[in-house]
Amino acid sequence: MNLSSLGFFRNLNKTNQQFAVIGLGRFGRSVCSTLHKLGHEVLATDIDEKRVSQALTEEITGHALQLDSTEPAALKEAGILEFDTVIVAIGNYIQESIITTLNVKEGGVPHVVAKASSEVHCKLLRKVGADRVVFPEHEAGCALAQRLTKPAILDTFDLDPENSIVEITIPKEFDGKTVAELQLRNRYGLNVIAISNNSNGGKFIINPDPNKRLSKGSAMVVIGHNKDIDRLPI
Repeated sequence: MNLSSLGFFRNLNKTNQQFAVIGLGRFGRSVCSTLHKLGHEVLATDIDEKRVSQALTEEITGHALQLDSTEPAALKEAGILEFDTVIVAIGNYIQESIITTLNVKEGGVPHVVAKASSEVHCKLLRKVGADRVVFPEHEAGCALAQRLTKPAILDTFDLDPENSIVEITIPKEFDGKTVAELQLRNRYGLNVIAISNNSNGGKFIINPDPNKRLSKGSAMVVIGHNKDIDRLPI
């Protein structure tokens, strides 16, 4: 993930609750199901009528249509070009993926997420206007490897190849110490942006007070260079 992804997320309107998902393979189905469970309006489409029927039967989306997304007229007639966010989940069919992404961007969709299957595919998607390109298998594999080798890292968000935001379990070396006492910025070059509050159901405190004491077993979120993050006692 690169810094343009942050711009993409910032540009998303918080009140926007309508998404169109094009392609009902495993990735597209997962996106639909999750968005639907979160209460958002989702329109799912696929060229395969059986996949569309299955999505409706399994209730992973409120609305589903069979259409050929490489046809601009079909996208316009379905109302997909009116959506603020469209996810192009046709990663395994490069030509169709690129044409679809081009169609929705030329149709005026402001935010387009597209699934890529290779670096070349990624470059082509960006060329035709994708606002964010994702590699689900690659990202899942990296996350799994990191959790296996560094179990204290609970979650990570890559800002670019060298910098990340990570959620980590507070190590025993930090137990009972305040944010100020740890001097993470001076010692590690890291900034603490949130810590979990065990007394409040594990909810996070954003921009914590420097005098807030940390407790082993809770979590903290830091931002910084990956090399500096690796120096933490986790």
